Order: sequence, then structure tokens, then C-alpha cells
Amino acid sequence: MISTTSSTAEMVTQTKIQVDTVEHVEDKSSGRISCFGWMLVLISIVFIAATFPLSLFMCVKIVKEYERAVIFRLGRIADRKPKGPGLFFVLPCTDNFVKVDLRTVSFDIPPQEILTKDSVTVSVDGVVYFRIHCPISSVANVSNAHSSTRLLAQTTLRNVLGTKNLAELLSDREGISLSMQESLDEATDPWGIKVERVEIKDVKLPQQLQRAMAAEAEASREARAKIIAAEGEMKASRALKEASLVIAESPSGLQLRYLQTLNTIAAEKNSTIIFPLPIDMLQNFMQRK
Repeated sequence: MISTTSSTAEMVTQTKIQVDTVEHVEDKSSGRISCFGWMLVLISIVFIAATFPLSLFMCVKIVKEYERAVIFRLGRIADRKPKGPGLFFVLPCTDNFVKVDLRTVSFDIPPQEILTKDSVTVSVDGVVYFRIHCPISSVANVSNAHSSTRLLAQTTLRNVLGTKNLAELLSDREGISLSMQESLDEATDPWGIKVERVEIKDVKLPQQLQRAMAAEAEASREARAKIIAAEGEMKASRALKEASLVIAESPSGLQLRYLQTLNTIAAEKNSTIIFPLPIDMLQNFMQRK
């Protein structure tokens, strides 16, 4: 039983090795040109030599510092690496090339109607910054890298925000942007695209939900204001109690308080003047009764 299992494992391993070898050979042969192709290349070279120097205008091409050129020779990518920046040569009959811009490109994500995790419909838009880091992959692996990235950004925005609550959507924009950036970067890596930054621009709520949230915020603020006022009254009553105890220990303190009150009223230039009556005089009348 053990020998059968080991032999099966050896056969599977050998099969994998053979498949890998065949794929490696196919990858190597995919960049090669057939004999007929070499004949066309030689004919192009002869044509260039016969029409020299006029052929230079057809053969010499220039790409800028931020551009690269992917050359296709008889339908195959030549040299497996892009050309540029600067001068490069192409054969007029067998070669054609595609210019690729390596600068960072930004685009707006159109407003998307999204249903959040807690069943709230919101409209969200954003902006994406990306650049092409592998010109060959952006040309050979996808038909239109820019358009595909735009469409993928819209679907990614819906997928990511569909797993968030409204509170998370309003408070954790940075985390949502990072999550979208990682998802987009992973999906566009085979296309030779590097997503540098994703930002959520605006979150639009329905009018009814805005009014409900405003009423909730107003009620919450009123409740906090009442609590603060009650705490202030409680502290004031405690302070008055302590003051009354201090005045009770010193009867002359009450007279000083009367004088201070009189000074405060007189400073405001009022026509009414209150003169404090000594409490001791009233106490004598109360004792007689």
C-alpha cells in the first residue's frame, strides 16, 4: 500500500515537471520568429538600405521621458521590454509600436447609489490615482487599461461600501480608502497598473435621513444641556450651603455681605437704594413679642 502511494506521488511529480517543461519551452518559443518572418525582416532591411536616407524618417521614432514604446514585430513583442525614452528604430514593414504614458493619472468615480449594511441608501463618489508600471502588461494583458480601471473602481466602491454601516461610512473614510486601494491594486496588478491612492470625495444622504439625523442630534444636545444645567445647579446649591454655614458662624459676615450688595447696586447708578437693616435690632423686637 505504501509503495503504491509513493509510486503515484512520483508519477504526479513527473507529470508536473513535464508540464512545467512544456510551458517553459512554449514561453521561449513564443518570442521567436519563424523562417518566413525572418525573410520579411530581411526584405525590410533591404528596403531600408535601398531607400536610405529617406527611410530614416520612417525608421527613427522618439518617445518622451515619461513615455515608453512597446514594439510589435510581426505581431510579437520584440525584446520583451519597452523602448525609451529617447530614440529607437523600427522596421517600416514588419514593426508597429504602442506608446504608453507612465505618468500618474487621476479620474473621478461617478456617484454610485449604494445600499449599506444597515439598509440605508446613500450616494458616494470618489477619486482614484494610478499609474502604469509595466507597459508590456498594460498593452498585452488588457485591451484598454484606463477604461478597465475606471469600471473596476466603480464596482469595487460598491462592493466595499456594501459591507459597511452608515456610521462606519461617515466616520472611517480613511480605512475605506485603504481597503479600496488594496483591492484595486491587487486586481490591476496583472494589467501592469499601480493604484497609488483612493479617496472618498462626498457622501450624499437622502433628505428624510438628513432631517432625522438633525432631529436626533438636536435632541441629544438638548439632553446634554439639561444635564449640564442640573449639575451646575447642584454645585451652586452646595456652594450656597457652605456659604450659609460660614455666615452662621460669624454674624458680622452677613452685614458685610449686605454692604457688598449695596456697593454693587450703587455702582450701576440705580435710582433705588437699599439700606441694610441690622439683624440685631429685629432680634430685640422679636424677643419682646
